[in-house]
Amino acid sequence: MPAYVYILRCRDESLYTGWTNDLEKRLEAHNSGKGAKYTRGRGPVTLVYSETLSTKEEALHRECEIKKMTKTAKLALIKQNMKE
Repeated sequence: MPAYVYILRCRDESLYTGWTNDLEKRLEAHNSGKGAKYTRGRGPVTLVYSETLSTKEEALHRECEIKKMTKTAKLALIKQNMKE
């Protein structure tokens, strides 16, 4: 089953990175206040980046890599993805 790593842009312009097995359902959860604590007071959120990976383990590893990036690096990743 595929897994997804995603980046959300919050109402306050901050970025949130997470992973899921069901991207659509997870985005709904974030926007309904049932997602991560971080996004609850910062909604609505917009999906700005996603990556499909083969396994949960790969998604967790990639999520960790992205979370270690600076905001500038994350914005560059988002911009690069929009060009593709």
